[in-house]
Amino acid sequence: MGRLAGRVMLLSGWARALTAFVAGLFGVLALQPYGFFAALFVSFTLLTWLIDGASGDPDAGFLRRLAPAFRIGWCFGFGYFAGSLWWLGNAMLVDADEYAWALPLAVLGLPAVLALYYGFAAALARLFWSDGVGRLFMLAAAFGIAEWLRSVLFTGFPWNAVAYGAMPIPLMMQPVRIVGVLGMNVLAVFVFAAPALLWTGRGKRLGLSLAAFILALQVGYGFYALRILPEAADTGVTVRLVQPSIDQATKWDDANRTAIFEKHLALSAAPPSGEKRPDVIVWPETSIPFILTDNPDALSRIAEVLDDDQVLIAGAVRTEDAGAGREPRYYNSIYAIDGKGQILGAADKVHLVPFGEYMPFEDLMNSWGVAAVASLPGGFSAARSHEVLKLPSGQSFYPLICYEAIFPYEIAPAAFSTDALLNVTNDAWFGDTPGPRQHFHQAQVRAVETGLPLIRAANTGISAVVDAKGRIVLGLPYDASGFVDATMPGKNAAFHDNMSQNLRFWALVAIFFGIGAISRNGFIRRAN
Repeated sequence: MGRLAGRVMLLSGWARALTAFVAGLFGVLALQPYGFFAALFVSFTLLTWLIDGASGDPDAGFLRRLAPAFRIGWCFGFGYFAGSLWWLGNAMLVDADEYAWALPLAVLGLPAVLALYYGFAAALARLFWSDGVGRLFMLAAAFGIAEWLRSVLFTGFPWNAVAYGAMPIPLMMQPVRIVGVLGMNVLAVFVFAAPALLWTGRGKRLGLSLAAFILALQVGYGFYALRILPEAADTGVTVRLVQPSIDQATKWDDANRTAIFEKHLALSAAPPSGEKRPDVIVWPETSIPFILTDNPDALSRIAEVLDDDQVLIAGAVRTEDAGAGREPRYYNSIYAIDGKGQILGAADKVHLVPFGEYMPFEDLMNSWGVAAVASLPGGFSAARSHEVLKLPSGQSFYPLICYEAIFPYEIAPAAFSTDALLNVTNDAWFGDTPGPRQHFHQAQVRAVETGLPLIRAANTGISAVVDAKGRIVLGLPYDASGFVDATMPGKNAAFHDNMSQNLRFWALVAIFFGIGAISRNGFIRRAN
């Protein structure tokens, strides 16, 4: 293996780039639906060896000296993101006549852009690189910073952060409650890169022992949280998740709208699967296939199906008058409707999907004939903040519409006073691919991160009730049509909010960066 490490470090040209690409691609096996987290040990060990050999011309300028490491990180990231996000192309094929031209942009263009973050991480780490365990501390800190940047820049897209590969099951998710996903990124990269010390570098015993300790702590704390910490008491509230499994190609066809609406109503009116009829019924994102406030008969039909004390929470498009001579504003929303057909409240989506729900640089794009995939006049508008949905019975939900559930910082302090996270989505855009499984897994981690149960309704799956420790109480698989009734779990004590998690993340980055910088300084002195 020592000979293999040497060969990897000495690779050049296309062989070097291809090895980095394959290393990133292999790491995809750690993500859902595979969950083979050991794959990332191979990926980051190879990446470490490749960065070992990524030395630029010492007489070149600053950026040119870092260019070899940046290229290695970019190739690694391109393999990782192309292999884990290819399913985005499925959305371009729902209306292939209009959007098939964008298929290469979704399948290759977005991964190429996201790979820039990993190129930056490799270059930053190389800037402070040393010959021992210190380089692993620096690599972990650099990837932590890169993943943070990926979550905030240009509206953010932290999908498939490295940490998710380290948390395939609830047992391994529990520490995220303390350090958050961003902190888990730092720790995961250090652990996954540790095997590189077996054949190269100083501090082998220290580095491997620390990596083993972190991994043991992760599993040990997971066991403690799941088996020893007290369980939250059930709320006694029965929730019905409706999953109609409507094909995306037919969802907005005028001829199908009445049938789609009636299918939702029929699933809502079905006899309970348990002893108690549901108190709250949840429909997926944009499940009402028309403007509800323009159709009073629809509210009457809902009232006919619901008992007086039942509440329906349904995804819908909401309109708002923008003033004389201006197009109305459209919002991707959730309505709460009581048994009398009255709208109790609404919550609008805050974090819109660029190129999906709105078009950046809209005037320029329209001049080129490019429209958002979920096109409406002017696209969707974004709400300023998340609105808590409060029900007459006293329950309250913190709404996360579609991919808002992948953003830890979307969880405002108000969430911790609610009873559950509420995630409605429509993953039919992506077909029967890894995409819906990855989406559900990240929402599942949000439950652990916040200590709140998750109520999730999806058009084609995966719909589930998840407890505050990330365990699935009851759910429906992808593409199943039906409903499930489950008792809503209680929440854990809110002793770690996202602000404290962020502080711990930056503390980890500072510590790891400091150790890496000290190691670099010692390496230079030894070299001289």
